[in-house]
Amino acid sequence: MSKILVVDDMPLMRHVLINMLRSLGYKDVIEATDGLQALSLLRTQHVDLVITDLYMPKMNGIDLLNNIRKDQRLSSTPVIMVTCEDQASAIKKIIKAKVSGFIVKPFNMNVLNSQLSRFFFSDISP
Repeated sequence: MSKILVVDDMPLMRHVLINMLRSLGYKDVIEATDGLQALSLLRTQHVDLVITDLYMPKMNGIDLLNNIRKDQRLSSTPVIMVTCEDQASAIKKIIKAKVSGFIVKPFNMNVLNSQLSRFFFSDISP
């Protein structure tokens, strides 16, 4: 079973995302409130995928992504960025940082499932 880390400073958004993941059959989900907490968790536990918000206090999603890509042990971890950002310059910066996928807010379970299916094939419930 795949372990997913959900990173968002808004408790409601984390709750919605975690419930969607569980509905899709992903039971092993952990959460962090910002990039710093996420990085700490990533360094102590194995995680198969990170789903992170872009804008957060302490350490935002792009800084978290850059830290993951710079860390030899974590560099291959897939990272999906969740954002309401639609500015081309910001999107290019995220792509340059080697993001694995995007989810644009607002989104539904089908959008989330299609992003997850790019990384997990056998875990998805019918």
